[in-house]
Amino acid sequence: MNHSQKKPTLWTLAFCLMLTIAMAPALAKAQATSSSPAAKPAAQATPATPATPAAGSTASKSADGKPSASDIAAAKASGKVWVNTESRVYHKGGRWYGKTKQGKFMSEAEAKAAGYKAAARD
Repeated sequence: MNHSQKKPTLWTLAFCLMLTIAMAPALAKAQATSSSPAAKPAAQATPATPATPAAGSTASKSADGKPSASDIAAAKASGKVWVNTESRVYHKGGRWYGKTKQGKFMSEAEAKAAGYKAAARD
């Protein structure tokens, strides 16, 4: 078999593989955001209650579990730090303030008392 006949097949295979890899995150996100039709009525049946944080608790969070921009601004203005509960590091500001997947706001003294360490760079 001639090598020139194999080249278009290999290029086509490589193109399809790259296309599949590029589309995988978008497909995964679409599947995660869409839920089954049976789950939607159950979610709508529960009444929405306003988030009223108790004294000393974290700021209210949006549906995806992250604080809103106004919550972040309010916490920063009141001198709170953002604690990444997964890495056990707290941020006084910077790009990760209020942005990590697992976290909450608290005072710096509370963070130190709970054993959290300050971030190296903020």
